[in-house]
Amino acid sequence: MTLRIGTAAWALPRDIRDRFPSGASNLERYAQRFNVTEINSSFYRPHRRATYARWAASVPPDFRFAVKLPRAITHEARLVDCDTPLARFADEIAGLDEKRGPVLVQLPPSLAFDAALAEAFFARLDAIVGGPVAFEPRHPSWFDPPAEALLVAHRIARVAADPAPVPAAAMPGGWPGLAYFRLHGSPRIYWSPYDEAALAAWRQAAVAGVAAGAESWIILDNTASGATTRDAMKLI
Repeated sequence: MTLRIGTAAWALPRDIRDRFPSGASNLERYAQRFNVTEINSSFYRPHRRATYARWAASVPPDFRFAVKLPRAITHEARLVDCDTPLARFADEIAGLDEKRGPVLVQLPPSLAFDAALAEAFFARLDAIVGGPVAFEPRHPSWFDPPAEALLVAHRIARVAADPAPVPAAAMPGGWPGLAYFRLHGSPRIYWSPYDEAALAAWRQAAVAGVAAGAESWIILDNTASGATTRDAMKLI
């Protein structure tokens, strides 16, 4: 199986830009050092299918993109009656073709586990979008056994997040075929860099996932301070 390390987006900070090979775009340069990125901008606005196709064409064959599900689905509709936006999203990200990785579904902290709602949404997500899913709930109710069982049944991996909203959120859960780590920066979320010991511990956890038969992803999301690319390079 595979260990993938990358960042949310593909910024190249000025102070380390010369450590990346030359290329026609930041993404081309980034993809020569990393084997994955997470597209977060899709959460805020749609991208044309041709844009996704252009991104896919600019990276090596083994590179993969995770794509964040739009907030119109997770935060505005709150997973209810989402067939139309799901279909639009599926058509757009089809431009990634075989370079598409998991769809990242991040829920608002206020959205509690509702078994009937979750069952219906997961079925529609699979039918319309398909493919692997990395699921990042933040309400404590999603970490109880009934929610865990439903994630496993639908082959949905629960994200390991740092900082963790509850202790169980610090390690991957749900379907064991994917271990997806999102490191947002700690103690100051989105800002704090990680020290060597913390990065080594996260890498060890991801390697353990690979050893257990999962594809493991580590995504650095402490983007506000520019630490994310430097931390990911340390992990490499």
